[in-house]
Amino acid sequence: MIVVAHPDDEILGLGAAMHSIISNYQVQTHVVILGEGITSRSDSRDVAKWNKELAIHKGNIKAAQTAIGYHSVNTYDFPDNRFDSIALLDIIKVIEREKEQFRPEIIFTHHGGDLNVDHQKTFEAVITSCRPVSSESVNMIITFETPSGTEWRASSDPKHFVPNLFIRVTAEDINAKILAMEAYQFEKRIYPHPRSPEALRILAQRWGIAVGAEYSEAFCLIRGIINK
Repeated sequence: MIVVAHPDDEILGLGAAMHSIISNYQVQTHVVILGEGITSRSDSRDVAKWNKELAIHKGNIKAAQTAIGYHSVNTYDFPDNRFDSIALLDIIKVIEREKEQFRPEIIFTHHGGDLNVDHQKTFEAVITSCRPVSSESVNMIITFETPSGTEWRASSDPKHFVPNLFIRVTAEDINAKILAMEAYQFEKRIYPHPRSPEALRILAQRWGIAVGAEYSEAFCLIRGIINK
């Protein structure tokens, strides 16, 4: 199960890795998108003002899903870039319900040190909802970087993304990621923005070089329980 704050985070974080593990191992994959991802572009939150864009944004999710091939997605409408304005428990309850229905063994989510407050709160909610008790189905929690968020953290901050897990991917996987990201018409950017097609390919090459591969996506293993 992949738990993200905004539409497009699921692609930026692990689009190529998802495409790879689904294609090669037929892993059942469910995406949970917590926030609506648009309304922070106004000075105050006015959902009615953004109705048309929100509808398009949700349609873009389906197009991105098709490009990657993941199996299912549920979306929620927590306020964009305002997750710190609502009770963390409200987010936790959503994740707990999704877990109960899907019963994942592995959860991927945001790096806890991201600049974006919604990413931070999503990480906190995932960790809290996956307490390592005997009845917990999740035996692995893995975090990913989100280009244009993770790397913009202040250089003096101690919570930098330092990956310790890498998934090798192919050019085909990267092309699927780029195609999915380009489906998000309000989120795609041109080079040298980190979300541009060229930058996404360069980032995959950078992490590939780190592990002796042509392309790779990088992650942090937060908790792993073997033979639970």
